[in-house]
Amino acid sequence: MNTIKNTLACLVFCLAANTIAWSQQKTGFHILKDIAIPSTGGWDYITVDGANKRIYTSHGNQVNILSTAGDSIGYVPNTPGVHGIALITALNKGYISSGRGNKIVVFDLKTFKVLNEVPVGENPDAIFYDDFSKKIITCNGRSKDATVFDPATEKVVATIPLGDKPETAVSDGKGKIFINGEGTSNVIVIDANTFKEIARYKIDGGESPSGLAMDRKTNRLFIGCGDTKTMVVMDAANGKTVGKFPIGGTDGVVFDTQLQLAYASNGEGTISVVRELSADKFEFVENIQSEPSARTIGIDLTTHRLYLPAAKTEPAAGGGRPKQIPGSFHIIEVGK
Repeated sequence: MNTIKNTLACLVFCLAANTIAWSQQKTGFHILKDIAIPSTGGWDYITVDGANKRIYTSHGNQVNILSTAGDSIGYVPNTPGVHGIALITALNKGYISSGRGNKIVVFDLKTFKVLNEVPVGENPDAIFYDDFSKKIITCNGRSKDATVFDPATEKVVATIPLGDKPETAVSDGKGKIFINGEGTSNVIVIDANTFKEIARYKIDGGESPSGLAMDRKTNRLFIGCGDTKTMVVMDAANGKTVGKFPIGGTDGVVFDTQLQLAYASNGEGTISVVRELSADKFEFVENIQSEPSARTIGIDLTTHRLYLPAAKTEPAAGGGRPKQIPGSFHIIEVGK
């Protein structure tokens, strides 16, 4: 009997020790390389297609396309005020939100030729593909609404009034869309069948939400709040806060479903990492060094590597936003 008890005690101890070791484990991530894109211009979102080894980054008034090896393979021109890029590989099409053009630019994923331009709301910012409704959604900052675009017919099928500046949106893949409302610090919940608002969750402990990612398995939202430099983890079923962590001045959040890690890219030059241990238990892991100005982020879910647009800057005359040094724009690749 004592032998059995001792064996069980040892087993419990070993399991507990392994759990502690895992919970304390760092990522081991660091900068692997810089991918230079010498032309000038600002930037916003970056999209990584790991399956096809491609990177799509907004830059100036175009989208640059690179291989994950770092080779330039093309670009889509004439996308004024470009913000984001969504992909539907089954249709061989990409979709770009042109903020100053108030339109979606549709392009061919093989030739990169523009196929169509479709008017949407004012100043479309984030854009994504909802695999439940099979629709493209744009978050329109100036008109404070969201446009629902049908890629099958290439027509706008709905406009969703939000009464707030929408920043980023994600889908749970089961009929709900979640949108960050930057002005009121709410998460707005949309029914993906009717494209009507069904709930609005006030973010507890975070203001000016920008980055947004989701673990569909646990139904948890990871919300990057730039003004309060906080990542809030929210239960998407009811808006309850289940975790809250100090980060930096973030503008982008991604989630690695296999590693169970949420990453927030901070303009100060760090990537804050939060690990999901269970649906209701989370821990801060570390701040990975990146580079100042690297405030948006993309993830390759096949290699688990991160990609962040950045540029060298110098102080602007008379203060204000730092000035980009011409020719210094590049993509930072981060991983093991």
